[in-house]
Amino acid sequence: MRAFRLWLWPAGAAVGIAAEWVYFDWEDWGDWLPDLATGWTLIACGLAAWAPRPESRSGPLLAATGFAWFAANLIGDEGLYLHRGPVIQLALSYPYGRLGRPLDRFAVAIGYGASLVPAVWSSEIVTFALSALFVVVAGHGYVHALGRERRARLAALGATAFISAVMVGTAAARLASPTPELTDATLLVYEAALCALAVALLAGLVVEPWTRTKVADLVVDLGQAGSGTLRDALAQALGDPTLEIGYWLDRGYVDSEGRPLALPTEGSDRRVTRVDRDGTPIAVLVHDEAVLNDPGLSDALARAARLAAANARLQAEVRTQLDELAESRRRLVHAGDEERRRLERRLHETVERRLTALADRLEDAERGTAAAAHLSRVRQQLDRALAELHDLAAGLHPGGIEEGGLGAALASLAARSPVPVDLRVTEVSLAEELERATYFVCSEALANVIKYAGASSAVISVEERAERLHVEITDDGVGGAVPGDGSGLSGLADRVEALGGTLELHSPSGGGTRLSVELPVRVQTT
Repeated sequence: MRAFRLWLWPAGAAVGIAAEWVYFDWEDWGDWLPDLATGWTLIACGLAAWAPRPESRSGPLLAATGFAWFAANLIGDEGLYLHRGPVIQLALSYPYGRLGRPLDRFAVAIGYGASLVPAVWSSEIVTFALSALFVVVAGHGYVHALGRERRARLAALGATAFISAVMVGTAAARLASPTPELTDATLLVYEAALCALAVALLAGLVVEPWTRTKVADLVVDLGQAGSGTLRDALAQALGDPTLEIGYWLDRGYVDSEGRPLALPTEGSDRRVTRVDRDGTPIAVLVHDEAVLNDPGLSDALARAARLAAANARLQAEVRTQLDELAESRRRLVHAGDEERRRLERRLHETVERRLTALADRLEDAERGTAAAAHLSRVRQQLDRALAELHDLAAGLHPGGIEEGGLGAALASLAARSPVPVDLRVTEVSLAEELERATYFVCSEALANVIKYAGASSAVISVEERAERLHVEITDDGVGGAVPGDGSGLSGLADRVEALGGTLELHSPSGGGTRLSVELPVRVQTT
């Protein structure tokens, strides 16, 4: 066979020269030179591919296409399309050169039959139909293939689509403008396309990209992909669109969405590849049996799945830690509220009660003594102390919420404010911690208005929209408020974020201040 291949080199050269000598005038080098280059390229690429891949018939078919190319010059117009028979077989059977399916053999038989009848390929409409048929057959083979064969079928689909597109393009050009000049131009394009196809098929047979799973690229891709894209990445790399991936949890295997994954039972045509680490299950791959026919593929699966599973587990741990942090912040806020409640009760039951009793006694003494003026001043001081103590207690814990709800507590807050407040509160049923958070937001914002804004009025708005509580406090003051400058807004932001909300401050200099807070109406509780 090696000697036969060696003899084909000079035979191809001789056939090419003879064909051009018979058909063309040597002076018309613009005609015979591209024709000779096309046939020689096909033969040379075929013989070059035959030597390193003798088990594949693609090399001989490529060389046969080159010899058939010269047939038109030797036997006349009857052989004009003889080369299309082997080139169709080459494309549909690439890279192994063997036709395994009846549909492929049927399509190749049609291709050879059409190549023997020049009138068939001379018809533009028939050319369109046959080209579409060949692409459909190649696509059908790719869709129904798995594993390594699927990757090889992709190369066959590409080759078939390319040669079909070239034939359709040249036929469409002739149909649109059937002039001698255009016919010559389409012939040159066709010859260049055949040469490019020959070189590409030769490169594929030498490199054989369909025999490798690109383990390194796969591992890198999976390391960068999220768990939701892992199945698609592996399915494409392994040539199995039916691939399923399950991750091990204590209750069993689940998919990337957390849904239970049922493993195939005995007797099923599906296979299971388990991935363990130190005897502990990590993941499972459910796939077609053909996937495991690739040499070295099991190792690729194991490496990729281990990396992806470790990544997914790390993401799960991070999510758990974030949830625990959010829960911890909620507990801190809740504990702070409870501590304020206890302090408010102690102040009310001790200092406030005693001061109130003292004020009553002073009032009695004020009515019956000559020192009424002096006692009146003492009474005023006590009244101020009681008011300040009441405000302090209210700031520690808004007791009015428990008695009349959020609306009543905010109304009391607005009534005590020296700055007029327009209160707009929509009645809504809220969790207790959400009511407290809303009250403290309004209280702190209003305190900032009184102390820093120099405002003549303020507006407090509370309403529910789309399961979110919207709280807004605006004023017509000097603006320029900045969180962290002793305004207490940083603490408010922590409280709001702990409840899953957001806080925004808009305070341009000279343009007033608007504090906007959004809180989820349904707050998680422990």
